[in-house]
Amino acid sequence: MKNGESGGEPRSDVLELETDIVQIADELPVLPLRDAVLFPYAILPLSVDREASSLAVDGALSGDRAILLLSQRDGQISEPGGDDLYSVGCVGTIMRAVKLPDGSQRILVQGLSRAHADYFTNTQPYLTARIRLIEEPAIVSDGLEIEAAVRTIRTGLEQIQNLGKGISPEIMVLAADLEDPIRLADLAAANLGLPVADAQEVLETATIEARLERVHTLLEREIALLELQERISTRVRNEMDRGQREYLLRQQMRTIQMELGEIDDSEGEVQEYRERGDKVELPPAARKEFDTQLRRLATMHPDSAEASVVRTWLDWMTTLPWQKATKDTLDIAAARTILDEDHYDLDRVKQRIVEFLAVRQLQPESKGPILCFAGPPGVGKTSLGRSIARAMGRSFVRTSMGGVRDEAEIRGHRRTYVGALPGRVIQCLQQADSINPVFMLDEVDKIGSDFRGDPSSALLEVLDPEQNHTFRDHYLGVDIDLSRVLFITTANVTDTIQPAFLDRMEVIRLEGYTEEEKIEIARRHLTPRQIRENGLTDVRPTFTTKALHELVDGYTREAGVRNLERRIGAVCRKIAVLAAENRRRPRRITPSLVNKLLGPRPYLAEERLQENRIGVATGLAYTPVGGDILLVEAAASATDKGDLRLTGSLGEVMKESATAAVTFARAHAGEHGIPDNWFDRHLLHIHVPAGGVPKDGPSAGVTLLAAIVSAASGRPVRHDIAMTGELTLRGDVLPVGGVKEKVLAALRAGIRRIVLPATNKRDFLELPPNARRQAKVHYVHKAEDVLNLVIVKAK
Repeated sequence: MKNGESGGEPRSDVLELETDIVQIADELPVLPLRDAVLFPYAILPLSVDREASSLAVDGALSGDRAILLLSQRDGQISEPGGDDLYSVGCVGTIMRAVKLPDGSQRILVQGLSRAHADYFTNTQPYLTARIRLIEEPAIVSDGLEIEAAVRTIRTGLEQIQNLGKGISPEIMVLAADLEDPIRLADLAAANLGLPVADAQEVLETATIEARLERVHTLLEREIALLELQERISTRVRNEMDRGQREYLLRQQMRTIQMELGEIDDSEGEVQEYRERGDKVELPPAARKEFDTQLRRLATMHPDSAEASVVRTWLDWMTTLPWQKATKDTLDIAAARTILDEDHYDLDRVKQRIVEFLAVRQLQPESKGPILCFAGPPGVGKTSLGRSIARAMGRSFVRTSMGGVRDEAEIRGHRRTYVGALPGRVIQCLQQADSINPVFMLDEVDKIGSDFRGDPSSALLEVLDPEQNHTFRDHYLGVDIDLSRVLFITTANVTDTIQPAFLDRMEVIRLEGYTEEEKIEIARRHLTPRQIRENGLTDVRPTFTTKALHELVDGYTREAGVRNLERRIGAVCRKIAVLAAENRRRPRRITPSLVNKLLGPRPYLAEERLQENRIGVATGLAYTPVGGDILLVEAAASATDKGDLRLTGSLGEVMKESATAAVTFARAHAGEHGIPDNWFDRHLLHIHVPAGGVPKDGPSAGVTLLAAIVSAASGRPVRHDIAMTGELTLRGDVLPVGGVKEKVLAALRAGIRRIVLPATNKRDFLELPPNARRQAKVHYVHKAEDVLNLVIVKAK
């Protein structure tokens, strides 16, 4: 039984109790019923789980055991109120009550009389209601219509019992002996298993004629449903019998044909598979398994489920490119041309690809490394794989590994499972129609693992040149040679890649593009593509360099060029609208037109200082979307006890750099014009603007030192010099990363003089020639070198 007051099957075998010998009070406890309706003279077992209902039962048991049972309008309501109950119900007497260990009760209730709840007198701790008994209508002894209805109901009860309705023999005997039409109608309604709404309608029907007619209608509906159910069951049984008969006849026919030596129809299908197997030139082990499955198919029934599984397996075996390979094009000059056409810059990546092709040219059977392109989104990792395939003349296939958690996605499902398929490796080989494609596994840093296995571990065999020549897919069950496949993987970060998996790959990092590189990529590739895709080939608007600079600097913040292409596409669509409306179309895209078409720029660059200031130094920062200048502010206030305060969403490493800078400045205070005990008498507050943006890293050490010394000595920091470098307690300036991006950020901000650690000189040489010509770099070894350059001398 369900929780709450749910009823079991009603019984009407105890009918000695009459309402005229039981005094029923005017106010009774109310027991809500869900999914059940109690009729007079019927006995209903109930499970009472709800606290309020249990208290109502206890209240009835402490009195005359009478209780009003009202059905819920909605059985899903767990704590019904008066408005949730029907107003007409049945007064019953609790014949038996048993408390269970879990606090619930099992009771047996017999209906006494219909009753109407005029109003509810109490809602706590349980419902009580002022009731009014509903008298049963008088029966006309010679009513022919009533007599006919009674006979029809008795006949209907016999019919539904014969059709399989579970009505006990005692009920049928009782119905045959009952002469009272009112009690017969209630007996029939109580044992039909009616929905609550239909049973409640019978309970509320006042006249005997209408009640008998309603019960007769419900009986006819139940008979129709049972007859329909019987017809459906009979039809299903006949279908099953016919199918079994056909199967036996087919087996007998097959046996007769085998005895007569006649050729079975399936022999032609087996011969077709055998010819297809000969064409694909299967390896010996695979051919042996292929022939075994062919012999099994020849002995199977064509319509059996297992024959379908074998056919699917044979289809996969005969469509895979076992020996089919494309001829490599290893022309180094042509490969350079293709890579330069498809990608701007990325010289180190291109050089590594050319080296790979050169080795293949000299040693075709060499087992080259597995290349992994790692870098932010939009820097061209996937398109590099396409360019490699194009340069080598190979097919290109890719599959995304992001979110893959099931090992079977790699190794395939075993054929015992319904709907089993090979893994992604085999599926992509079939798609490439070549045994030596360029196979790109995208997003390998987003592979997951759970109870179904670890796909990264399964990929170890796929990517290991010492093992993948005998890769076995669970679905195929035979070895396939993957040693000629050129696998390339991509990832945004390498931290989440399993160490053993990462060890199989040679990581080539694509750090992102500088602003100048983005502008050149946009001019060469993005704007022509967007003009073509937006139907502006007849207009061919021209993007000026300043307009592209405005798009890069003011409308995007990314390491790649994906959002830049979207912004260029947005400009082209605006022009397409003008063209569609036959309005004047601009042919030259300028920064002001970009602002007009796209609205105000969402990103503002950090502005350089316009004059020397005390306590403010200009640093250089590296972000995933490029370099930027970073202002570091230091201010002091007099106090009895020296202290250091750091604000601006600084990370732990940057906080440690600030502490080291303060310690160095305190140790060398006299050398830089800082009064004695200055740090003991001042609160030093260091702040990095844009506090909502987290900042971290060691490269701001010299910038923090310059701001601290300036604030402590009262001498300003030069505004036309930007600096970067890690500081030690000994005053050494250590190398930092992102030099290329930082120098270009300083040049964009109009700062030409830059302070770099001396050991970063090799990184400066990687900058574009025009950037090297514009920048005047000061290489430093010690903190004193930095301070002598950036702190203005005292007059």
